[in-house]
Parts: sequence; C-alpha cells; structure tokens
Amino acid sequence: HKLCRIKINQIQMKETQEENINTTERVFQDRQYQIDAAIVRIMKTRKTLSHTLLVSELYNQLKFPVKPTDLKKRIESLIERDYMERDKEVPNQYHYVA
Repeated sequence: HKLCRIKINQIQMKETQEENINTTERVFQDRQYQIDAAIVRIMKTRKTLSHTLLVSELYNQLKFPVKPTDLKKRIESLIERDYMERDKEVPNQYHYVA
C-alpha cells in the first residue's frame, strides 16, 4: 500500500454584512456576562475596592480587549442590580453586597 497525500481545499463562505453584525452583537453580549462575572468574583474576594484597583484587576483577568466605558457601564449595572454599592464617604470606592 502506497500512501498518497490529498489536499482538500475548502471554499470559505463569505459572511454577509447582516451575519457579521449579528455575530458581533452576540460576542458583545457574551463579553458583558464575562465582565459581570469577573467583577463579582473580584468583589467577592476583596469585599471593598477602589475604582482604579477594580479596573486594573479586571484588565488582568479578562482575556479580551475592553474599553473603560464598557467597564464603567457594567459596574453601574451591577450597582443598580444591588450586587455592589458605592461608599457613602468615598465616591470611587465600591463595597460588595452579599
């Protein structure tokens, strides 16, 4: 038996503009959940943390590029949903609410 190498070229289908938008939207949605989970994980372990330390910790944990505005939106969302709260005296300090 003699072995033969056969190359099979797969034709890559072009993604339409609409599919591309849907994919980007789904990725963004998934990343929001990952950001929320990372924030809650960090706050659970630290209980109290300043904004700058929280953001730097998030950049270390998250494997994808994140805009500071997106992080701020996710933090605000978690505050609205009573996962964490701002410090009464120090505005850029957060407390985890169990």
